[in-house]
Amino acid sequence: MQNEPRISVIVPVYNEEKNIPLLFSRLAGVLNTLPESYEIIAVDDGSADASFEALKLVASKDARVKVIRFKRNFGQTAALSAGIDSARGDTIVTIDSDLENNPADIPLLLEKISEGYEVVSGWRQGRWSGAWLSRKLPSMMANKII
Repeated sequence: MQNEPRISVIVPVYNEEKNIPLLFSRLAGVLNTLPESYEIIAVDDGSADASFEALKLVASKDARVKVIRFKRNFGQTAALSAGIDSARGDTIVTIDSDLENNPADIPLLLEKISEGYEVVSGWRQGRWSGAWLSRKLPSMMANKII
């Protein structure tokens, strides 16, 4: 029987079937280097593609991966909430499934927690480098409108 995990990684998923194998390979590569036990909780937020099947395949190969499936799309907040509600670890880490967050940053976040911080947050830097007109400007305008 597996020990209770110390770390729970929550991954909300929506139509990311192509990213799932690489994401979970990278996650396992990083998490397996940590001294703490872990679980990964993937929440399929009503994907219309084969994300759920891809998640089931990953889970069938690794008992530390748990999959929750929503019948329809409820949004990222609901997916995160469901994952957090199912988490058994003392520390919860959330990561997007679109590969814009680097799993290699997880040890950096955990290091800060070990220093005594109760909440640690990161942000993506340079993600739209060279894409000012196509990504950065539209994002800034949308955020201003919102």
